[in-house]
Amino acid sequence: MARRVLKEPEEIIELDRVEGFAHPRETVTLAGQAAALEITARAIRSGKPPQAWLITGPPGVGKATLAYRVARYMLAYGPTDRGAADLSVPANEPAAIQVSSSSHPGLMVLKRGLNKEGKPMTVLSVDEVRKLQGFFGLTSGAGGWRVAIVDTADDMNDNAANALLKMLEEPPSRAMLLLISNTPGRLLPTIRSRCQRLELRPLTDVTIDSELKALLPDVNAKDRGALTRHSGGSIGMALRLAGGEGPELAREADRLLDTAGTPDFAGILALGDRVARITGGLDSFGDFLEQALTDRIRQRAREGAAGLDRWVDCLGRLTQLFGRTGALHMEPRQTLVTSARALEAASRRAGPV
Repeated sequence: MARRVLKEPEEIIELDRVEGFAHPRETVTLAGQAAALEITARAIRSGKPPQAWLITGPPGVGKATLAYRVARYMLAYGPTDRGAADLSVPANEPAAIQVSSSSHPGLMVLKRGLNKEGKPMTVLSVDEVRKLQGFFGLTSGAGGWRVAIVDTADDMNDNAANALLKMLEEPPSRAMLLLISNTPGRLLPTIRSRCQRLELRPLTDVTIDSELKALLPDVNAKDRGALTRHSGGSIGMALRLAGGEGPELAREADRLLDTAGTPDFAGILALGDRVARITGGLDSFGDFLEQALTDRIRQRAREGAAGLDRWVDCLGRLTQLFGRTGALHMEPRQTLVTSARALEAASRRAGPV
């Protein structure tokens, strides 16, 4: 048996934190996902949980919050029914304290960090994924169980995905792997087939409004309603919209989609200059643009519209474009012009969205 090795607390890099609000590892409430939580709890408390879960759904609906909830329970009680039926763990439980402070030796979280220049990395590399092999070889508390969260699996490059697949083909004992994915269709089919899937749905307007009342007590009902309508069922998106330049960037994203067929490139260049002056402005604008396009595609699908495959392809190109801007050192103006051209091409072929 391998000797227990205590993990020293590391600097926590949280590119996914919404400034001013708790990170998912610190969040104990899972709003609006009772069905997924019930499935998870039943499997874990039965004593025979799957060794790999694929937690899917749009950004900001609670995937990471659920993953950390599972991790806390597994590290506190293992796959038993000794804990609460909803997988909650008391805040003063040592495992909960350590997970919250990112210092539990039985938990590993793989995610994109910063490169040597201090810019966000664009992929989750094979070297990061290979760390799991050594991690799962160690022992820990809760009967030796160890838990790893990959947030998100969408960020893996091809080599990383193949390394993860090899581990799934020969799963270690007393180990649980939680893969978080916004776009599971882009993962290898062999990875998807080896995981128990948990699908989280967009939150209802009632749930979003209730959460915003608690998180943004100073926001009036009218503004909460606007945030809810533009959130796409994502509390994370609603909180981003509420902060700083969020509302204006969201409006600009809608405007870019409204004029997709006849883009105003002079206005787009000016928007790029404005985005460049906002801290994290390009990332936020990309999030808003992708969310707005996703919402419109869903609405068109409900209406039975044709040609949506071209818009889905366009959405994928936008996701890749904004995801690699840091690595390629692309200017915001260049990124927005390229986005506008992709939207223009989709609009000409498939009609407005």
